[in-house]
Amino acid sequence: MQQKITIALDMMSGDHGLSASVPAAIESLKNHNDLFLILVGDAQLIQPLIPKDFKDLQNQRYSIIHTDQFIAMDDEVITAIRSKKKSSMRLGINAVKNKEAEACVSAGNTGALMALSKIILKMIPGIDRPAICGSLPTKNGQCYILDLGANIECDAKHLYQFSILGSALVQSLEISEKPIIGLLNVGSEEFKGNNTIKEAGQILQESNLNYAGFIEGDEMFNGNHDVIVSDGFAGNIALKSIEGVAQLISHFIRTEFNKSLLTKISAILSYPVMKAVKKKVDPRKYNGASLLGLQGVVVKSHGGADAYAFSQAIDTAYFEVKNQILDKIESLVQSEGSYE
Repeated sequence: MQQKITIALDMMSGDHGLSASVPAAIESLKNHNDLFLILVGDAQLIQPLIPKDFKDLQNQRYSIIHTDQFIAMDDEVITAIRSKKKSSMRLGINAVKNKEAEACVSAGNTGALMALSKIILKMIPGIDRPAICGSLPTKNGQCYILDLGANIECDAKHLYQFSILGSALVQSLEISEKPIIGLLNVGSEEFKGNNTIKEAGQILQESNLNYAGFIEGDEMFNGNHDVIVSDGFAGNIALKSIEGVAQLISHFIRTEFNKSLLTKISAILSYPVMKAVKKKVDPRKYNGASLLGLQGVVVKSHGGADAYAFSQAIDTAYFEVKNQILDKIESLVQSEGSYE
């Protein structure tokens, strides 16, 4: 008999709210027979959106925790913590703490999600700070990059701990037993970078982790690394720059294909190739950033995620639970040490 995996969803979160989260939940239930979802949000708004063939499955495949309170994208973190004790985000995280769910997925306010998760779930012993980890497409698959914005300032110890978190994630997903780690820097030479980066590189060289040295931004997509480590400042800028360049290239392609009748015909002829490329680099496919280092699985979906993208975030949580990511992190921290 399959062991059930239970995930709590912050249904009221994100720019699209229920119009994205409900279809995503239904699609995930269709894709995973061993999945049970706790839908946290306004029951009066959620229930009419559940398809007829799923209404009879309530309490068998999903349940609803009612609350009409939610954390807005522009709410200050302190407001979210102190004033919204029954928000859909907080109740979802509480479900993980109380062992009612094994993971929580939210497309809501990143600062509030990070703060509430750290307060409620606490950190894994040996890890000082949670890090946001996401995936990027590469020439031969994908790689994982962290931190993507949770920690603007980091010391060398934190970068080392992020390396442990990223390695554990890749190991748990059975991508590699010895994940190759790169430290994002302004150059690949050992003498380049600030003192923090240099010290982190030295710590990693002396560890048992599979550290391959410094990596520059233009090397991230070569497929030579499984994990790319950075502080949250550089990591977030890198991520946003990638998103911006992708939008720019898409704009250029559309503009050129619409210039004349000949280019429009060329667009039709090249459609199969362009469709395949778009599928590989579709950012929705890589949606779902993990908040690693917590004593519970929490996944942040992009605030602008549609139903397909939100379902990918649910998948991220599902596979992390299924592959026992928390056990992997704890085991790696114990074997490597947290470098106090």
